[in-house]
Amino acid sequence: MTKEEIIKQLDLQAHPEGGYFREVYRSSGEIPKSVLEKRFSGSRNYGTSIYFLLTSGNNFSAFHKINQDELWYYHYGATVRIHIISPEGEYSNLLLGLDFKNGALPQALVSAEHWFAAEVIGEGDQAYSLVGCAVTPGFDFDDFVLADRFQLSNMFPKHKELIERFTR
Repeated sequence: MTKEEIIKQLDLQAHPEGGYFREVYRSSGEIPKSVLEKRFSGSRNYGTSIYFLLTSGNNFSAFHKINQDELWYYHYGATVRIHIISPEGEYSNLLLGLDFKNGALPQALVSAEHWFAAEVIGEGDQAYSLVGCAVTPGFDFDDFVLADRFQLSNMFPKHKELIERFTR
């Protein structure tokens, strides 16, 4: 299938960080604000999950962070590299996919409050990857911070080149 066919078939929409997504699960149960850490502005569902499609070129997932842990699951297409900067400024990256010989895994975790961006490893207009992302406690846009290039570069100057590459 082409990326356009997948976008249509799964009814994906443009995501603010880049790529295309659709929420496919939101638990009916909620965790009350009173038992959550202070970084949460209100109650949260137990968990949420999305389909997420990234394509090659300039359609990367820009640096952002959320208050929750996020599990990424590989479904189809090219390998994805997830770039991570910890709150302390340490850089790491994960490969998501089936290229086990080169260190890719079919599941990867991005820890809460870590800045992260993702890109498809592949060339050409048709390189893409379909993944799933699960968040617990459930995702809410109140927990989402899209990086400002200038501010994030000032916070982590040793990663300025990477930040410039993966911010808009």
